[in-house]
Amino acid sequence: MSMTIHHIPVCPFCQRIEILLELKGLRDAVAFQVVDITKPRDPRLTALGHGSTELPLLEFGDGRTALRESRVILDFVDRTFPDPPVRPADPHTRALEDLIVALEGAYTGAGYSWVLNRDRDRTDDHRERMLKVCRDISKRLEDYAPGDLWVLDDFGWTEAVFTPLMQRFWFNNYYEDFTIPDAPEYARFKRWHDACVAHPAAGQVSYDEIVTLYYDYAMGCGNGALPQGRRVSSFTFTPDWRDRPMPPRDKWTPVGDAELGLV
Repeated sequence: MSMTIHHIPVCPFCQRIEILLELKGLRDAVAFQVVDITKPRDPRLTALGHGSTELPLLEFGDGRTALRESRVILDFVDRTFPDPPVRPADPHTRALEDLIVALEGAYTGAGYSWVLNRDRDRTDDHRERMLKVCRDISKRLEDYAPGDLWVLDDFGWTEAVFTPLMQRFWFNNYYEDFTIPDAPEYARFKRWHDACVAHPAAGQVSYDEIVTLYYDYAMGCGNGALPQGRRVSSFTFTPDWRDRPMPPRDKWTPVGDAELGLV
């Protein structure tokens, strides 16, 4: 059965699938087709997604209905390639994981809304929102995670869901000087967070890569949109991000394409 995942290389929701396949030792079992979000979306992909431009999108070679929503695809891949399983078979243990994964939406919203924020007066509000979510996750881990470091006994399902977001929020470390505090109410989350971002299965992206490619998010423009006065998206494939200087940490004073190494 041939399967192709249409993805954006630095999209956290796409990276989840890559992490899961790494955990299973099956990175080459699925073909990955890169989508350039700086260009208009291929109408064929939009049709496959029934009008949605969401990625990742899992296409089947036999013509079956394509799948979207990263956690739906994660579950499909885990069931399709059950050896080794990443999700536990025990219903209660799965439910404990689900209770922690339930906070992913709040974490995602806090991190992305903060980097996209262009109102200086709201910076402290965004910082407190992120801190609250971190405290909530830490408490949820204390209450429901059977493992001491990981959620279970090893880097697994919940880690595959959260780790790409933890890595994307390196942009808030860089542009907003945010780190998880060294305080008891954050300790369980911080310990888990630091282990997750350093895990070999999550090595698809780097700190410098995220900071460089997501610069336009710090300018308030997501998904390939261009900031005012700019002609080239920070998400462009050329020039390669490795050939560009690190962007300025000051997100309040926009710079041009030349200063970003885009021309």
